[in-house]
Amino acid sequence: MVIGEKTASDRAVNRRVRRAGGFAVVGALALAAPALGPASAAPFVVVAGLAAFVVDDGPVFEVFARPGEHEEHTLYGLVGFSLAAAGLGLLVALFDLPLSVFLVSVLVLSAGDLAEAVAEGYRSAAFATTAFVVVGAAAGLAGQLLVGLATPDLASRPAFVAFLAASAALVAALVRTALSPRDDALVLFSAGLTVWLLTALPIDPSPAKVLAAVVVSAGFGGLAYALGVASVSGMLTGVLAALVMVVLGGFGWFALLIAFFGVGGLSTRFGYDRKQERGLAEANGGARGSANVLANAAVALAAVVGYAASPLFSMPRAIFLYVFAGSLAAAMADTLSSEVGGLFDTPRLVTTLEPVPPGTDGGVTWQGGLAGVGGAALVAGLAVLALGTSPAGALVICAAGVVGTLVDSLLGALVENHRIDAVVGRLAPDLGERRVGNTAVNFLTTLIAAVVCAALAVVVGLAPL
Repeated sequence: MVIGEKTASDRAVNRRVRRAGGFAVVGALALAAPALGPASAAPFVVVAGLAAFVVDDGPVFEVFARPGEHEEHTLYGLVGFSLAAAGLGLLVALFDLPLSVFLVSVLVLSAGDLAEAVAEGYRSAAFATTAFVVVGAAAGLAGQLLVGLATPDLASRPAFVAFLAASAALVAALVRTALSPRDDALVLFSAGLTVWLLTALPIDPSPAKVLAAVVVSAGFGGLAYALGVASVSGMLTGVLAALVMVVLGGFGWFALLIAFFGVGGLSTRFGYDRKQERGLAEANGGARGSANVLANAAVALAAVVGYAASPLFSMPRAIFLYVFAGSLAAAMADTLSSEVGGLFDTPRLVTTLEPVPPGTDGGVTWQGGLAGVGGAALVAGLAVLALGTSPAGALVICAAGVVGTLVDSLLGALVENHRIDAVVGRLAPDLGERRVGNTAVNFLTTLIAAVVCAALAVVVGLAPL
């Protein structure tokens, strides 16, 4: 029986690999983009038509058929993939989408999926995801270099091309962890729009910087996963954030990011058993998922992109630096105040100062407050060392972080876990029982702290407009 089950499992793996190989061959049609130009979508339109109306049986059908498609004799998966690629190709003709963006998006998905199919039958999900990213990025890089033969600007910037391929592969893998592997359209367009944005930035990183960024970000993500402080999706998000921070900002920006994740991860593990007894511990052993990572780092990511794009809009770069540092100061302060404060039995509701049980939303302790101030001060000090901010700038960053902890507590007391229709005064009763979660509160906290930090920097004269 065991042998039979293993054989059935092997057959399923072989079918998955064969199907992924077929999709990779179809994806390779994107290599015709340099010759076709605005008509890059044409080969995929043809494939979609054949899959929908012609191929309904036989060897080719068996190669591409996904489970459940035999009954209806229609290759819905191939139709969806081809139409998604064709849709991205239409942007080349309609909106001047760079051919490199179209090519890298299609190749990352098709080649990455094949690598994942081969790997997932032998190792863990993390290994399969890593295979998707590595092979997908390599295929995207190779494809872009081929396009570069017809596009001298790309051919002269191989380091930038590698950055685009790595970013596209990480975004595609991250979207796939959140959605079904069959959602090819969302994966393709997410990767494509990300790469399109990056190609618009006035940056030209050196090969050494990109190589160092890839090595450092991969090491950071692998270590976070190995230590159990990040799930697979959290690892992907962290690696993407680190890569973007280093290439668009520099290692000083990455230092603040790694400090937040490192200290935040340690604080989550601090007194974990006691927090677990109280029902206050983070789920999954404290491993952070993509939602948690983005809730705390999305504003920082937007800030570093704004920093890189600022020459396009004649905006002072210093503002984005303070947006970045202020958001991370708030995230650090909030994390430490929550993780430390949850260990003590004397919380009071921030709005009324009435005693409340540990873990109550909006409950604060003086110990947690002190830890929060220390976290904000830590980020402010690192900003002086790594980003070159002045002592006055450090005070501004620390103040924004402290404001962030107060905002988080107020939001926790007033709206967190409340019904949305109650929060907005029943203006949207169709939202029903949906509630304002911790993820939304964390994002709002970092956003408000970032705005406060930038405003203070402008008022003090640290970031003149």
